[in-house]
Amino acid sequence: MSWLITGITGGGLVLLFLIWKTFIVVPMRENIIKERLGKFAATLGPGFHFMLPFFDKAAYRHEMREQAIDVPMQSCITRDNIQVEVDGVVYLKVVDAQKASYGVANYRSASINMAQTTMRSEVGKLTLDETFSERDQVNTNIVREIDKASTPWGVKVMRYEIMNITPSKRVIDTMEKQVEAERQKRAEITMSTGHKESKINLSEGQRIEAVNLSEGEKQRRINESEGRAAEIRLVADATAQGIQMVSEAIRKPGGAAAVRMRLIDQFLEELGKILSTSRVSVVPGQLANTKAFFQGLGEVASRVDERFAAEVTEITPRPVFSDGKPTAPQRIR
Repeated sequence: MSWLITGITGGGLVLLFLIWKTFIVVPMRENIIKERLGKFAATLGPGFHFMLPFFDKAAYRHEMREQAIDVPMQSCITRDNIQVEVDGVVYLKVVDAQKASYGVANYRSASINMAQTTMRSEVGKLTLDETFSERDQVNTNIVREIDKASTPWGVKVMRYEIMNITPSKRVIDTMEKQVEAERQKRAEITMSTGHKESKINLSEGQRIEAVNLSEGEKQRRINESEGRAAEIRLVADATAQGIQMVSEAIRKPGGAAAVRMRLIDQFLEELGKILSTSRVSVVPGQLANTKAFFQGLGEVASRVDERFAAEVTEITPRPVFSDGKPTAPQRIR
């Protein structure tokens, strides 16, 4: 009885094994390479498939989705002989499961090695500054070169991205000093430009101020000269009118006597001033001569009046000096 149970159990296990080897289910994300007696038979896509036990087997399974593979950091030498550490990520996809199985032993490792060598070659064509500014171009070149090499492998390289570019510590220190010097240079240029503009604005203001002051001084002098000219004209006109009025008064009856009396009054007034201010007593030598003096003065004035009335035809205004005082009148024949 026990052998029967053992036989049934063994038969059931064999049946399950045969069923397991006969049917296979392929997931949506994979492709399976089927080999029959060690030879490629077919590529099994997603779904349910039948296989001959002991004759067929699932030799390779391939992930058909896009895969991101890290490229380890490696040392590269730039065109200007600076050592940098570069790493990245390569994105690839299996497009032909048969080629990926038989075209290369390990397409992942081969893609990584190809990315490293291509990256080292592309970085060597650029200077250190260009490696930072030309990343997109470097990525494009690496993708193009890897894609050419991976076509027989049944792998399509979608894109490549450089993650880090790390120069040596000595180079980093030098770059920081260069950046600091550049900033200092820009600061000094900015300060010098501001100082220059300040000087220009200051000199321009001083020039405008000097022009305004000179214009004001010029206008002041013009106004003063015009005022003095107007004053001279007014004084001259008034003097001429006064002389005209005096001449008209002299021509009238009794005018000569009035002039004579005016001269005597001025003489006596001036003589009184001299006697009052002088420290020396002044006494005429002959008192009788005083009467004769006044009589003679009267006769002289009478003759002057007669001759003046006969000969004077026009009296011109006296010239006026800059101090505004007129000179003695002149006769014109």
